[in-house]
Amino acid sequence: MSNQLLQYEAGQQSVPMTQLTDSGDRKVFESDAEMFSKRSGFAPVVLPNGVLTGAQISVDTGVNDSVVVGNATANLQGQKVTVAQDSVALTRAAVDTHVIASIVINASGAYEAINGAEGTTFSETRGEAGGPALIPVDAIEVGQVRLSAQAVAEVASSEIYQVPGLHKEMSLSPVFKVNSQAGEVSFAAALAPIHTGGVSKAVYASYAEPIFADVDLASDFQPSENSHSLSSTEVYGGAIASTSTSLNAASFTAYLEDGIADPLAQLESEELFFKFFPDRYKNNYIVEQGKLGMSRSYPAGGRVQGDFTISPESRGVSVVG
Repeated sequence: MSNQLLQYEAGQQSVPMTQLTDSGDRKVFESDAEMFSKRSGFAPVVLPNGVLTGAQISVDTGVNDSVVVGNATANLQGQKVTVAQDSVALTRAAVDTHVIASIVINASGAYEAINGAEGTTFSETRGEAGGPALIPVDAIEVGQVRLSAQAVAEVASSEIYQVPGLHKEMSLSPVFKVNSQAGEVSFAAALAPIHTGGVSKAVYASYAEPIFADVDLASDFQPSENSHSLSSTEVYGGAIASTSTSLNAASFTAYLEDGIADPLAQLESEELFFKFFPDRYKNNYIVEQGKLGMSRSYPAGGRVQGDFTISPESRGVSVVG
């Protein structure tokens, strides 16, 4: 009797929108799940805090020490919120001359101004004299207003700063990708540590963790593998070689009851996880994630046979337990 074991994603345990944990580099944010299901209806939804649209800051014409912030949509604490246009009052420096006011969407979904420390010149370092403040972790910075005099006056457009990624936190920048096989989200660049405690903006996600069941009467599992081919072009005095890489689908055979009501057969065309254990009594396994294909045969007097393929986006991962 073989000790091999093949399992498939037979169900999902859904997790509501929750904050992910910074792995320490402000680029990779981890969940409590081993992996994220991508089955239809269960794929992860990632909502980093930040502005989606709008939130343009403009001069509040005829009003001293005030700006107008336009309508906005944003992702905030795992929800998409709408913020109405509003005027935001500013407070100038009282002792020194220079102060930077960060205009934020606060935890209540409203605009407010948060002043940095006063100084005699502006600084780009948060928390320093003349620099912007470290803003609360449950707030989104939409821009800065830099005031360099104590005397009340109408704010000039040149005092308003809204460079995305520098003065304005955008939800979808930097871009990110979901690593379903690791249950984590990876950003293309480290998120700015502009919040209280020197941390980055919060990243939220809802997801589902796969629940595995054994594939009964399975055989002939073949993992997805990269194959490499070589081609060459003749040139004067020799040849130029180039290589290309292709990925094959994983495959296996399973014997079914009728090929219709079988739980595995009913998941045809779904994107699922599979685990193959060369030895069911050890923790080493290959994990595959891909779209399930099925080809059935009905021999006279024999068991229904299903030849299955798993079409992945990337090669399966070998896990050493």
